Amino acid sequence: MSALWTSTSALWLDPFRPLSAANQAQLGEAGLHASPISTLEELEAGLSAPHQGRRAVVLGLGTDIGLLHETMTLVSQMDHAVAVVCRTERRQLELAVQALQTGACHVLAADDWSAAAWQAAIHRAAVAALPANENTPLSPASKQAPESAVRSVVYVDPVSRNLLALAQRVAQAQVAVLIEGPTGSGKEVLARVLHESSSAANGPFIGLNCAALPEHMIEDMLFGHEKGAFTGAVKEHRGLFEQAQGGTLFLDEIGELPLPLQAKLLRVLQERTLVRLGGERLIALDVRVVAATNKNLREAIGLREFREDLYFRLSTFKLRVPPLAERAGDILPLVARLLARHTRTAQTWSVSAAAQAMLLAYAWPGNVRELENVIQRAVVLCTDHHIDVQHLMFDDMTDDAMLAASLHSVPATSNSMADAPSVLPTEPVPMLVAQGTDATAVPQGEAHLGGPLHAAVMQNESQLIRMALESSRSRLEAAEKLGISPRTLRYKLARLRDLNLPLLSQP
Repeated sequence: MSALWTSTSALWLDPFRPLSAANQAQLGEAGLHASPISTLEELEAGLSAPHQGRRAVVLGLGTDIGLLHETMTLVSQMDHAVAVVCRTERRQLELAVQALQTGACHVLAADDWSAAAWQAAIHRAAVAALPANENTPLSPASKQAPESAVRSVVYVDPVSRNLLALAQRVAQAQVAVLIEGPTGSGKEVLARVLHESSSAANGPFIGLNCAALPEHMIEDMLFGHEKGAFTGAVKEHRGLFEQAQGGTLFLDEIGELPLPLQAKLLRVLQERTLVRLGGERLIALDVRVVAATNKNLREAIGLREFREDLYFRLSTFKLRVPPLAERAGDILPLVARLLARHTRTAQTWSVSAAAQAMLLAYAWPGNVRELENVIQRAVVLCTDHHIDVQHLMFDDMTDDAMLAASLHSVPATSNSMADAPSVLPTEPVPMLVAQGTDATAVPQGEAHLGGPLHAAVMQNESQLIRMALESSRSRLEAAEKLGISPRTLRYKLARLRDLNLPLLSQP
């Protein structure tokens, strides 16, 4: 339960699914007292009533978001912040995405009554209902990056859900945490979960990439300096440790920190104090340090590239973020989340069953970051808001057989919404299986292209590449338009020639 939540009472408006006594009791066990109402008039009266402490509305959606629009109109007229949590059927991906775009702070599957899911919803609503002055990021870094405010995340796969539960438990203890995982897997997202689930959630979250700056700049960034400490130091500077007072300092790529700075960092962590460059005054610290790395620090210790004592100081508790390929249950909900993030129109998006199968079959060497790139390309290439296989362009799609195999090897978690995990703790967008479709069916559009799916993909890819080449002055420009690297474009051109697919003259 979030410490931010001043009242666990919420108005419950769901004209499509009556709230049973048993379900109401389950909500009570999760910490939410739901007051059922039947009309918008009752909703307005309940929100306007003084001293009720109600900052949330739980709204059940039918087949459209008309009720949500009317509710948001009422909410906008309130003189206090009100969070709206929506419930939808699991198959209604478009409705869930549209609800998030319209202003809902959280979406839950209508049949999910688990305590974990509702506690996460309560936490999201608590933060969303904070007054503006309480919800404003406190640090300079946060002012430059508005996304550093509390953000929703997608942890749907059982592996991810276990990791989330563990992280939320670790967050309650004031211990240093080391997050391990490959590049692009979401280590910073987990660090934010640790921050937002801790007693310091109201404090700042400050991040530093230890591999992005030279040694002397990192030292100044971390520890700060006094006026006159060096040439150009015309005024004192508070380092990131000081800026993170009362919150969390996230040190990304900690394995790249130079050895001299490792010794200074170790001392600060041990003493819980620091002295600015050029200064003498000890500054007491109240900061939680979360570090992350994609390196094997044990091997780095053996190579004398990382201090063993610093390793043990940072890794009081270790968390591992698995590669995306090891948590396939997250892929389709992430697609829904990314579509909501990267589309600016009210038009809803859908993803064909064959495209879903291809997304699930791919190995994702670039993890979530690569998935985001693929979805952004698909949004650019797709003109009818229905993403199909021809819109998916992967950087390292070297195994041709993978495409055809994706038709026949759909993981069980994507066969139907009934198989989807019931606990959707932080961004429970339903899985991407369109209504009335078979997850293993071949799209109707394949018939007029001739041949199996692989041939259709190759022909569409050939057409896209030809169009890009014809409208560009060079292959470099064509690659930029396609959203791929020149090396990948060269590979695709060679493969299309090997398949005897004709290309127009290439600049």
